Amino acid sequence: MTDATPPASTETAADGAPDYDTMTRDIADVPAVEVITTVAVHLLSAAAVNLGLDKPDSEHKDLDEARKLITALAGLVTASATEISSFHAAPLRDGLKSLQLAFREASIVPDEPGQGPGEKFTGPVFG
Repeated sequence: MTDATPPASTETAADGAPDYDTMTRDIADVPAVEVITTVAVHLLSAAAVNLGLDKPDSEHKDLDEARKLITALAGLVTASATEISSFHAAPLRDGLKSLQLAFREASIVPDEPGQGPGEKFTGPVFG
């Protein structure tokens, strides 16, 4: 006996187009820790690209954009750390610190300790 209903990932509407309503995941079903860590990873990645860390000899550097992204990441990680457990927060903190140090290294005139991106949330970062 076979089931005539195709799996949700392959369902199509009457016009042959994919049925996105059955393919998408309801945001209510996504655990908060997954949403928070996904956003944090996006902020980490965007900041790294703006610091020129995405590839060797990257010519793209925008420290103003990187500062904003790192500060947003620091606020998110600091505010959510107790909610997402240290299992999830520790790697995010490590990534954040690496970005803060990379920012300091990339800056022609480094910020004073405690004045760098996100340091109002994390405290001074030292290499």
